[in-house]
Amino acid sequence: QFQVVESGGGLVQAGGSLRLSCTGSGFSLDDYALGWFRQAPGKEREGVSCINWRGSNEATYSNSVKGRFTISRDNAKNTLYLQMNSLKPEDTAMYYCASKSTQYCSPSHESQSEYRVWGQGTQVTVSL
Repeated sequence: QFQVVESGGGLVQAGGSLRLSCTGSGFSLDDYALGWFRQAPGKEREGVSCINWRGSNEATYSNSVKGRFTISRDNAKNTLYLQMNSLKPEDTAMYYCASKSTQYCSPSHESQSEYRVWGQGTQVTVSL
């Protein structure tokens, strides 16, 4: 069974940092683009970041997190990461990782319908 499981969320003060992890089981994450998404209360789920497959680790970021968040992958551990620095209260959301059905991120907007395996999410709460 193909699964991804997120971890690392929590409560942090504004300006702080968190690192989210997403570990795959039942399949290798190496061969697919991987993405992080988030959904705040009362809002639609939005793309945060995407990283290409292992052969091309280029990444994209939403404007709201560019320069503060860094996506990376450890192929040996079959794990995806999201390092989040300079957190703001507006970053509060449930964060999801997902494996895309293709190897490359979109150069513009990520279509969630192209992601085939989703985790259950990990909550990030940023307080003032």
